[in-house]
Amino acid sequence: MAKKSVARKEPNAIQRFFRETTGELRKVNWPTRREATKLTQVVIVVMILFAIFLGGLDYLFLQFFAWLFRGGA
Repeated sequence: MAKKSVARKEPNAIQRFFRETTGELRKVNWPTRREATKLTQVVIVVMILFAIFLGGLDYLFLQFFAWLFRGGA
């Protein structure tokens, strides 16, 4: 007797993608609201400090090149 091979229907790529993505998102250790708020505050403070730092560097370079092209050296 010959064995019948049962053809298993495989899900298409889009269905598989969403099923796997949903499974992975269930494994994520999501931060609490308080943790998310604290982390957001840290990001905003760091952005402000870097903006001040880069603005200061921009101003110093602007002054240096203005002095250099006026014949300061």
